[in-house]
Amino acid sequence: MNEQKFSIDIAYKSLNKLDEELCGDKVEILHTKDSHILILADGMGSGVKANILATLTSKILGTMFLNGANLDDCVETIAKTLPICQERLVAYATFSILQVFDSGEAYLVEYDNPSCIFIRDGKLSLIPENIREIEGKKINEYRFHVKKGDTFVLTSDGTIYAGAGKLFNLNWTWDSMSSHAVKAAHSTRSAARLATVLSKACDDLYEGRPGDDTTVAVMRISQKKLVKLMTGPPRHPENDEQAVKQFMEGDAYRIVSGGATSNIISRVLDRKINDEPNQVMHPDIPPIASIDGIDLTTEGVLTLSHTLKLLERYASGNEIDDAFYDKLDERNGSSMIARVLIEECTDLEIILGTAVNAAHQKANLAFRLHARNQLAEHLKGVMEKMGKHVTIAYY
Repeated sequence: MNEQKFSIDIAYKSLNKLDEELCGDKVEILHTKDSHILILADGMGSGVKANILATLTSKILGTMFLNGANLDDCVETIAKTLPICQERLVAYATFSILQVFDSGEAYLVEYDNPSCIFIRDGKLSLIPENIREIEGKKINEYRFHVKKGDTFVLTSDGTIYAGAGKLFNLNWTWDSMSSHAVKAAHSTRSAARLATVLSKACDDLYEGRPGDDTTVAVMRISQKKLVKLMTGPPRHPENDEQAVKQFMEGDAYRIVSGGATSNIISRVLDRKINDEPNQVMHPDIPPIASIDGIDLTTEGVLTLSHTLKLLERYASGNEIDDAFYDKLDERNGSSMIARVLIEECTDLEIILGTAVNAAHQKANLAFRLHARNQLAEHLKGVMEKMGKHVTIAYY
């Protein structure tokens, strides 16, 4: 795997057991200089005790893996460190570990969690069994190479027994969950959306009253994608052509945001600005347009301000559910920019014109981020919080 061409997308979603304030599952997402690690631990029981067991297990595994410890040492440490559950007379949680290196090498470890759902080329691929015993526990290890498009779903056992009114639903099995995951992977782009879709399916089966802690953790291997966003005219008009040249260079998804900016693109490239037909007008967001060779053409500051609200909500992790993704799928400039930046972009290049917009000064528009440079810096910060790489070129 070429580090410069591939991206690792990781996200998870958890449901607490009914009437429990704490989740008995714990997910750790870690990054080393040459790998990405996803750990899912499921504490015995539920509530506070399970949360403590899962947290300790995931923290121990994560810390030791980061420091290069082998699996035998990790399991031995867990067994000697965690308290004994008096009810079950066992000392620790079940767990799954997936580590993917920038080289493309991957390492999967599973102890008593449901098997990893491995989707390759749109189909379910079964994980081979390579069982060995450590500290009296049978653990499956699998070493392999990933490729672009691979999707991995780690789950706690609450996902495969989801059902209303009882803990176990024998009609919803690992095969059922896997089949649903394969179908959902076809229609989703990001790890976060896939985790949300699968979690929602389990919650629906529980009728909103989960009988067990339920966690879905997703890792997707995707192609790196550069997005270029040009907004604002350059301070000096003689720099228009250079800004447009930078905007058009290379392979990228291109967004132009702003009426004056669109006019510069149109003039320099000698391409018309066209109205987009069959739009559903939004009361707060100006309509989009189109320019040949540009993927998305929108209004400027107002549209980007609404985009920032969506990005901030996503980055905070609050209320990221079906309703959020429905809003992300709306056909308006703000939602369309946000969807690309959240679900497809790995690297963002902002080409920022610093000329003062006289129309905005006269209107005294009350935007929280009314100045383009402030808005761009805020956008950069939110995107970096989401794990994206961002650069800004000032003109």
